[in-house]
Amino acid sequence: VDVVESGGGLVQPGGSLKLSCVASGGIHSINEMGWYRQAPGKARELVAVIRSGGKPNYADSVKGRFTSSRDNAKNTLYLQMNSLKPEDTGVYYCHVEAVTTLDYEPCDYWGRGTQVTVSS
Repeated sequence: VDVVESGGGLVQPGGSLKLSCVASGGIHSINEMGWYRQAPGKARELVAVIRSGGKPNYADSVKGRFTSSRDNAKNTLYLQMNSLKPEDTGVYYCHVEAVTTLDYEPCDYWGRGTQVTVSS
């Protein structure tokens, strides 16, 4: 399964960005898709996660500013980020828990990440 993120970049504080994540290749079904981020020198942390049939769950630090959504037909996950702060800076990774047509067992897949920099 390939997981590819896009949409990162440099934005000023208070600005917005929209990230996209597309999963492809031998997918039978997707149980969960989520966004994680890692700032320099810090551990990777959960930003938002959506399980199939469920509502998004968000980290407290992004509630009210970030909105995540899924297009199940396209195996695509989005993250709309508004009111960005310098502390939102980091590499944003997409995580997918998918069942493949290879063995019909759930497995975790990660993208390579997309850089988000919030700076004036």
